[in-house]
Amino acid sequence: MIISFSKTIYIFLLLSSILIITSCARPRPVLYPNDHFNEVGAKQSLQDIQKCREMAETAGANSSTKSNAVRTVENSVANAGMGAVSGVVGGAIIGDALKGATVGAASGAAYGLMREFINGTGRQVTNSTYINFVNRCLKEAGYDVEGWE
Repeated sequence: MIISFSKTIYIFLLLSSILIITSCARPRPVLYPNDHFNEVGAKQSLQDIQKCREMAETAGANSSTKSNAVRTVENSVANAGMGAVSGVVGGAIIGDALKGATVGAASGAAYGLMREFINGTGRQVTNSTYINFVNRCLKEAGYDVEGWE
């Protein structure tokens, strides 16, 4: 059974939306529980992290970059386009270019989406300047940043 092109697009957009919604958490610094951290506590450290984030953004460091989910959608759309083009060729050979394009687009989008799921998605890639700014701010406040998650 062949799914119509509009249904294919609808399913693709639905899956893409779910992927984007589930991957919106911003990366954050992970602090080592040194003497300063233990002295001020977790609540104060979260406030200090927020203060350093705001300072970084005020200074012009951009914290918002494309998440892997956004790149997944873009790659899947590109794969759908490539699949549609190759499907037209295959469909023309069998006598139905439109059906070939529909199958090709659906296959290309599904391939792109599944490849990203298998490779792992959902983590945002944060601008290195922003990370460095926040790390320095936290270090000057007495924290030890172990990394970002």
